Amino acid sequence: MTKLLHLGIKNKFIYFILLSIFRNFVLQKRKEMMHKLKNMIKKYPATSFLIVVIWIICLIPIPENVPLGDVPMMDKWTHFVMYGTLCSVMWWEYLHRHKDKKNAGKLFLLAFLAPIVMSGLIELAQSYLTGGNRSGDWLDFAANSIGVVLGNLIGILLAAFRAKGRRDT
Repeated sequence: MTKLLHLGIKNKFIYFILLSIFRNFVLQKRKEMMHKLKNMIKKYPATSFLIVVIWIICLIPIPENVPLGDVPMMDKWTHFVMYGTLCSVMWWEYLHRHKDKKNAGKLFLLAFLAPIVMSGLIELAQSYLTGGNRSGDWLDFAANSIGVVLGNLIGILLAAFRAKGRRDT
C-alpha cells in the first residue's frame, strides 16, 4: 500500500483500474505494431531479408582466417556494398509495389535515414553487446553511410528511368 501512496493514488481500486487501462493500451499498441511489422515484411520481403542478414553478419563472431582477409579495406568495402544494396533494393521494391510517386520524398527519407540509424545501432551493438568478439568502428559507419548515399542515388535513377518509361508509352 505504501507504493500506491508513493504514486499519489490513495484508492487501491482506482490504482488497479488505471493499471488495467494502461496495460490494455500497451497490449493494443503492441498488437498494432506487430500487425504493421507483419504487413511491412509481406510488402517488402527482400528488404526485410537484407535487414536481418545485415544484423546477423554484423553481430556474429568473425573467424580468424577469412578468405579475403588480406585485401586492403575489405571490411569497409563489405559495409559499403551491404548498405548500397539494401538501399537500392528498398527503392526497387517500393517502386515495384507503388505505381504513384506521392510518397517518393517519404521513401527517400526512410531509405536514407533508417539505414544510417540502423548502421549506428549496429556499431554500438558491436561495441557493447558482443563481449569483445566484435568492435564498433567509425570507419565502418562512414562506409555504411557512403553505401547508403550510393544506394539512394541508384534508387533515384531507378525512379527517373521508370518515370521516363511511363511518359514514353
